[in-house]
Amino acid sequence: MKKISVFLFILFSVAVVSQKKYTKEFSFVNDNDLYTSTSQDRYYTNGTFISFRFLNTKENADIHKKIYDITVSHEIYTPYKAIVATVAEHDRPFAGYVYGKFGIATYRHEENIFKKEIEIGVIGPEAKGQEIQNFVHAIYGFDIAEGWKYQINTMFAINANLYYTKKINKLSSSNFDINWASAAKIGTVHNEVTTGFIARVGIKPLQKNYNSVAFQSNLNKCNSDTNNESEFFIYLKPSITYVAYDATIQGSLFHNDSPVTFAIAPFKLLAELGIRYTYDRWSFGYQINYHSKKIKSVTVPNRNFFGTILLHYAFN
Repeated sequence: MKKISVFLFILFSVAVVSQKKYTKEFSFVNDNDLYTSTSQDRYYTNGTFISFRFLNTKENADIHKKIYDITVSHEIYTPYKAIVATVAEHDRPFAGYVYGKFGIATYRHEENIFKKEIEIGVIGPEAKGQEIQNFVHAIYGFDIAEGWKYQINTMFAINANLYYTKKINKLSSSNFDINWASAAKIGTVHNEVTTGFIARVGIKPLQKNYNSVAFQSNLNKCNSDTNNESEFFIYLKPSITYVAYDATIQGSLFHNDSPVTFAIAPFKLLAELGIRYTYDRWSFGYQINYHSKKIKSVTVPNRNFFGTILLHYAFN
């Protein structure tokens, strides 16, 4: 009888934990090619994103929820290796990009999602790409990078980004779903449009789009009809992007005086394959990213990979 009581207590405790609701979240996301290969250090070599998200607690019968997010980001781009002493050796420019971003995501009852965001920052020496890369290299015992004197020159960065996700109900079930996902970016850094799909396979039953870490929507107010549930799923996101401009490759859109720039490949293929797990306040993830070549150059390989580590913590 005592064992049965203990077992029931554990089940009850787990149920109580799973029914908690959190309205705020901190997240740390890091992209790095070291997460897929210890021998490569090239192209998009590191990205760090620290975010704070919070739920709009006002009632609105037309939508399921609205979430705001504030993100501080830093990205580093290099040629095919970190030591490139001459201009002739470059197959893409060095570039550092630091920016802040504010976004508003609206989640509708039918599980469609619309997000808009604005990002403002700077590309160039002020982004401290060289200093941060050399700091990381010193930690791991790698050689100090050479060639940053040829990086993209200082330019003001501002971009407006739109994202839309639509649930494809006819192809979805409790442990599998597909969403059509599109994005458009316009500004002084990225001018591009993307379309593709997100497929989730649940090791546990999938949460709705408006209550899943997959869509950064797992925040809930005390009187909502959803809880912060445990999640465990694998996902695949293939997409295609048409690129009109990329300042990290082409330099300033208005007064390009950077010593090294390249023409872009207008179409690129992308794919993300990852796994996510959430329990109570915590969420963990790992993702492998693929993209085809971004630059019109025979020396640039047709494909590149990098990894992503994700950590989220929810609270009130």
